[in-house]
Amino acid sequence: MSSTKGRKLAKPERRAQLLDTAKEILRECGADALTLGHLAERAGVSKPIAYEHFGTREGLLIALSQEIEDRHTEKLRAALKGAAKQLDAIAGIISAVYIDCAVESGEEWQAISGALRGNADMIATQQQQVDDYVAMIKAALSPFSDVPDDDLRLRCTGIAGAAEAIGRELIRGRTSKAAASSNLAALIIDGTKS
Repeated sequence: MSSTKGRKLAKPERRAQLLDTAKEILRECGADALTLGHLAERAGVSKPIAYEHFGTREGLLIALSQEIEDRHTEKLRAALKGAAKQLDAIAGIISAVYIDCAVESGEEWQAISGALRGNADMIATQQQQVDDYVAMIKAALSPFSDVPDDDLRLRCTGIAGAAEAIGRELIRGRTSKAAASSNLAALIIDGTKS
């Protein structure tokens, strides 16, 4: 039970508490049980507070998706900041951070994505997330690549798709964390070569 339950909180603090409670509901009960009413009850707040923060159930799921993506982006940005300026080091970091994030929030992310399949706002949000991720890994890999800019962007888009597929394989128990990370790193390295 959260120590923030029932207490008056600042809006950002309340939103964080609601998102944490929503993740608990996802893990324990699945996406179908995640409604704003259930969230409000579980968090110890009134329904209008939950609606004020997210508007709709879809708004809540999109906020959860964005929170997962923001956490991943911040971890990658921090890891790249101190990285050795070598392709294998950069590829290893991109791969390790992605796989770690897949382990950390993969089942939640898949439940969210599945619940919002076909939702226009979620499609737009996911496309923006992919575009941002592709731009970040492209910027990290550009110094090591002689591939034309547009081609490198397309290859990074492919790397993002491969990362997602490899992450799913790991979550399903069809590969190990080490194998997932090393094979993704190999794809990243190969993708930078002409």
